[in-house]
Amino acid sequence: MEFIATNYAPIMFAGLIVFLLLGFPVAFSLGAAGLTFGFIGIEMGVFPSSVMAWLPQRLIGIMANDTLLAVPFFTLMGLILERSGMAEDLLDTVGQVFGPIRGGLALAVIFVGALLAATTGVVAASVISMGLISLPIMLRYGYDRRLASGVIAASGTLAQIIPPSLVLILMADQLGKSVGDMYKGAFIPGFMLMGLYVVWVMFLAIFKPKMVPALPVEARIYREANGNAGYTSLIVVMGISTVVALFLASHMADIHTWWQGKEITEVATDEKIVTAMCGGTFIAFVLASFNRIFKLGLLSKLAERVTFVLIPPLLLIFLVLGTIFLGIATPTEGGAMGAMAALIMGFARKRLNMTLLKQALGSTTKLASFVMFIMIGATTFSLVFQAADGPKWVEHLLTSLPGGQTGFLIVVNIMIFFLAFFLDYFELSFIVVPLLGPVAEKMGIDLIWFGVLLAVNMQTSFMHPPFGFALFFLRSVAPDKQYVDRVTHKVIEPVTTMQIYKGAVPFVLIQLVMVGVLIAFPGIVTGAVDKPVAVDMNKVNAEMMEQLNDAGAGYGAENPFAAPGGDGGYGSDAPSINGEPPAPGAAASGADAPGAAAPAADGGYGSDDPAKLLQDAASSAAPASK
Repeated sequence: MEFIATNYAPIMFAGLIVFLLLGFPVAFSLGAAGLTFGFIGIEMGVFPSSVMAWLPQRLIGIMANDTLLAVPFFTLMGLILERSGMAEDLLDTVGQVFGPIRGGLALAVIFVGALLAATTGVVAASVISMGLISLPIMLRYGYDRRLASGVIAASGTLAQIIPPSLVLILMADQLGKSVGDMYKGAFIPGFMLMGLYVVWVMFLAIFKPKMVPALPVEARIYREANGNAGYTSLIVVMGISTVVALFLASHMADIHTWWQGKEITEVATDEKIVTAMCGGTFIAFVLASFNRIFKLGLLSKLAERVTFVLIPPLLLIFLVLGTIFLGIATPTEGGAMGAMAALIMGFARKRLNMTLLKQALGSTTKLASFVMFIMIGATTFSLVFQAADGPKWVEHLLTSLPGGQTGFLIVVNIMIFFLAFFLDYFELSFIVVPLLGPVAEKMGIDLIWFGVLLAVNMQTSFMHPPFGFALFFLRSVAPDKQYVDRVTHKVIEPVTTMQIYKGAVPFVLIQLVMVGVLIAFPGIVTGAVDKPVAVDMNKVNAEMMEQLNDAGAGYGAENPFAAPGGDGGYGSDAPSINGEPPAPGAAASGADAPGAAAPAADGGYGSDDPAKLLQDAASSAAPASK
C-alpha cells in the first residue's frame, strides 16, 4: 500500500493509458480516470476528501472562460467561408495565375491553403475543399498522384499553425498565456513553413519536371480577345501594391506616432506585415474598381479576376488578425467580427442559404461541444493528478534529463511526435501540454515559444500515416475508382491509400525541419511578441511615498485618511488598518487619543502606519517583479 501511495501519480497516468487503449472516447477516459483514482486516493488517504469539493468550481471556471468563445466563432467563420465557395474561386483564379509554370497548380494549392488557413482555421474544411476542387484538375493534367495528395494534405494543415488557429487558442489557454501573443509568435513561423513547401515543389519542378507539368494553353481560360494572357497589367497592379505596402511597412512607426500623438520608435514585425498587406491590397482594389466602374480597359480579365477574388479574404484577414495585432480587439472579439463578416460575404455572394447555414451552425455546435467535454474530462483528471503531486513527478522526470533545456526540448518533441501517431491535437493539448508547461517555465523557457514549437510539432499529427486526420479527409474525397474526365474524356486511374501515405512523408519531414529551425532560432517566435514593460518598483515606491508625504504631512486637512471637514484626525470614516476597525475615540489626533497609534521616534507611526505598510508591500514585491 505504501508503494502505491508513493507512486500514485505514475500509476494514475498508466491507468489513463489503459482507459484509452480500451477504446473509450478521450473525454470520458479522462473523466473516468480522474473520478476513479480520485475516490480510490481518498479511501487510501493519499489526499483529503476536500479535493473533490474543488471540482464544481473548476468546471464553472471552464464555462466562464471568455477566451474559449473564440473556438466556435472561428469555426463558424471557416465553415461559412468554405460553404460560400470562396475556396473554389481562389483555387480557380490562383491556378490560372501560376498555371503556365511547372508546378504551378501545386504552388496555387499551397498559396490558397495559406489563405484559407488565415481565414478559416479549420483543417477539415481546407483539405476537403482543395481535395474536391484541385485534385481532379491535377490528375487531369498529369501530376504525380503522391505529390498531388501530399501537397493538398500538407497545405490544409497550415490551418494548425497560421492564425487564427484553434490549436493556438487551446495552447494559450493551457499555458496561461495571451492568445494574441500566441498568434503573433506563430505568424512568421506559419508562413515560413509555407515557404518550405514552395521550395520543395520548386525543387521537384527543376529536377523531376514530369511530376509537376505546366497547365496547357487550352486550359487557361482568362485570356484577352487578342490572345494575350494579360500578365502585364497584373504585374503593374502588383508592383503598385507592393510599393504602397513597403512604404507603409517602412513608415509604420511614423504612422503610429501621428495616430497616437506620441513618439513611437518600434513596431512589431507581424503588425507591419498585416497592415502593409492590407494597405497594398486596398490600393489594388481601388484601382480595379475604378477600371470597372469607368470602363477604362486598363486591366486585363486576369488582373481584374485576381483582384476581386483575393481582396475579400485578405480584408477578412485584416479584420480578424489586424484588429488583434493592433490591440483593437481581443481574439474573442476578432472571431465574432470574422464570423459576422463571413455571413455577410456569404449572403452577398448569394451562395449561402438557410440550409447551408444550419449545417454550418450544427457542425460548429458539435465541435464546440467536443472541445468542452474534453476540457471537462481533462480538468477532472488534472485536479486529481495535481492532488497526487503528479506535476512534481513529471518535473523530476523531465528536469533530470541530460542536456538541460536542449535535452528537455529534444525529448519533449520526440515524445509529442510519437504520441501524435495516436492522439490528435485536442487530446495532446489537454493531456500533455498542462504537464509540460510548468516544467518548461521552471527551466526558464519562454512559454510562447514553447507553445508555438509544440503547435508545429502537433501539426504532424494530421499527416502521420496511418492515423493522420488530414489523410483521412483527403481519402474521403479522392477518387477510389476509375472515372472518365469530363474535360479531356480520358480514363483517370484512382488514387490509392498508399499513394496518399507516401505523398505525406516528405511534408512530415519538412515539418520536422521547421521544428529544428525553431529550436535553433527562438527569435523567430519571440521577436514578434511584444516585449514586457519593465517596471522599476523602487521608483514606484518613491513616487507613492512622495505623494503620501505631500498629501498627509502632519495629518492636516489634506490628509487622505482624514474625516471630511475634520481637523486631520481619524474620524468615523477612517479606514481599517490590517483588517482591524479604528479604535473608539480615534477622532482626536496624537498619542493621547485612546487607541491611536503611538508616534515612533523617527516621526513615523509604527507598524500600522499606512505609508509604512505601502512601503513594505512595494519592497517585498520588487524582487518578484524583476
